[in-house]
Amino acid sequence: MKIAVCDDDNLFVQQTGQAVQEWAQERELSASVFSFDNGDSLLNAYAAEKFDILLLDIMMPLFTGMELAHAIREIDAAAKIIFLTSSPEFAVESYEVKASGYLLKPLQKEKLHSVLDDCVAPPEGEPEHVIIRTSHGYHKIYLHDIECLEAQNKKIIFHLTGGEARDALGTFSNYAEDLTMENGFFKCHRSYIVSIPQVDYFNATELRTRTGILIPIARSYSKTFKETYFAYMFQKETHHD
Repeated sequence: MKIAVCDDDNLFVQQTGQAVQEWAQERELSASVFSFDNGDSLLNAYAAEKFDILLLDIMMPLFTGMELAHAIREIDAAAKIIFLTSSPEFAVESYEVKASGYLLKPLQKEKLHSVLDDCVAPPEGEPEHVIIRTSHGYHKIYLHDIECLEAQNKKIIFHLTGGEARDALGTFSNYAEDLTMENGFFKCHRSYIVSIPQVDYFNATELRTRTGILIPIARSYSKTFKETYFAYMFQKETHHD
């Protein structure tokens, strides 16, 4: 396995390279770490050999890590890219180059090791998810962790299966595009979308989720919700048999 570390701070490159080596030794993996202090030298190295994992500083002079990532993606779609930065402002753009990680400096070794673990994990397929924008940044939420979505005044609330709630910026209709009946979700009210597997009880006018959230069912949706619920649960049982 070949791993490249690119940062204009030589001391940081050395420390990060050491942390990567420690990770590889703990996992009993064979890894060679290559160090670069600018994007041009790393890109030139690509002419001779490709890297499996790249750790790129975003804020490098002349040739930024984001520009470097875009250039790498033109010649290598498979490499795992991890961004290292002191600012969270580039998180959105990191999704454009299919980054595998976005780590803030000063680097925490445990978080680095966790991201590296994800990079070498067997490709079982990423569970379906949505990216939500909050006042603190961007968060990935897996669909199977969503209990319901609520539009409340001017904010959107993601209620999660563990009882946690996340306030999201944006529009209800925008997030609703990903929470479809094909994925097990149903819009039972103009302000609510519920995950059918998370419904603990329902009647003609309301339902209760597993964590106890009471959600109204609009009269116009009552019959369709009942039909959709039983059709979904029947299909689920059929797949299990």
